Amino acid sequence: MKKRILFVDDEPLVLQGLQRMLRPMRDEWEMQFADSGTKALELMAVAPCDVVISDMRMPGMNGAELLGRVMQLYPRTVRLILSGHADKELILKCVGSTHQFLSKPCDPEAIRATVRRAAANDDALQSDTLKQLVGRMGRLPSIPTLYTEIIDALNDPDVTLDTIGRIVGKDIAMTAQILKLVNSAFFGLRRQVSSPAEAANYLGLETLRSLVLSINAFSQFDDVSIEGFSFPELWTHSLDTGAAAKAIALLEGADHKLADEAFVAGLLHDTGKVVLAANCPGEYAEVLRLIAHEKIAPCEAEQRVFGVTHSDVGGYLLGLWGLPVTVVEAIAFHHRPASAVVQAFCPLTAVHVADALVHHASTPCPADDPRVDEAYLRTLGLESRLPIWRENFQPKEIPAAL
Repeated sequence: MKKRILFVDDEPLVLQGLQRMLRPMRDEWEMQFADSGTKALELMAVAPCDVVISDMRMPGMNGAELLGRVMQLYPRTVRLILSGHADKELILKCVGSTHQFLSKPCDPEAIRATVRRAAANDDALQSDTLKQLVGRMGRLPSIPTLYTEIIDALNDPDVTLDTIGRIVGKDIAMTAQILKLVNSAFFGLRRQVSSPAEAANYLGLETLRSLVLSINAFSQFDDVSIEGFSFPELWTHSLDTGAAAKAIALLEGADHKLADEAFVAGLLHDTGKVVLAANCPGEYAEVLRLIAHEKIAPCEAEQRVFGVTHSDVGGYLLGLWGLPVTVVEAIAFHHRPASAVVQAFCPLTAVHVADALVHHASTPCPADDPRVDEAYLRTLGLESRLPIWRENFQPKEIPAAL
């Protein structure tokens, strides 16, 4: 079935150029073109699109405002923005409503690759079994108000770290958890951090926002009890995976954006386990029994019991939250990276390997760790890097309870 792609730009010549450039995609995409945000919403009211790609600077309704409306009305639509270097202030207004940014001028191959990646992720996470399972769950993690307030603050290009600190400081429990973590050996800071503003200054906004999301996802289900399942241990594993994924990305010379996305994906990669355990404790206990007695992989046990895996559930939910395509991809495919569309080093690569290294450190298995898909690394030409990543991996000391 063809994907419906909507391009939005107020310049007729730009739209004509896109039509010419992307003509080879007619067999794969059903394309529409709108010259304003209002026209785009009118077209979507008739037939929602799979992907919207909008210019940033447009009169009347700019790209940030359009994608904000699309997020509210059509949360399953993938939202991409085309932006120039002069659009930094407007870009801040898109944080949270945009899955990915494309720089102008953008060549057709970059557009094709991005849309294919986003559409493939969406297809992988749209099975009827997955929708039915999530649909009957009564307890799903919500985006914390604190996270939303931080995003809103970023609409102000002059926002300061002190302002962000004051927002975090309004949530006493979250403040206590963040400061406890920041002052632990996990981050290795040389001085005691005593306020959320200081935490924001030391960690940076991306890391702070990620911690708010992940702490919230775990803390909503503190009352769940399943024999053999520990939320604190899963939280520790997630933090270690995030740190290791970021370290691997930096070892590969990745820019800070990719490294931050690897950290976010590592923190949130097992959110699906939290959701399954919290909503279906009896079934999840059966998953643990299968793992223990039949010695099968957790994903195989989850597939038997639920018909989907925790990575499917996590990717689906965090896609609804509007996280970047690369982050959702890393969460959804961290156990089967070869299934992803993009076959190059990306946050998925870092999280896949980091997850394996952390598991290996906590439950030692043979040196040739079967959790790492070495065939996938060979496809990327990175098999020789695995020993280096292992050598540089150092598990962090993390507070047991947050």
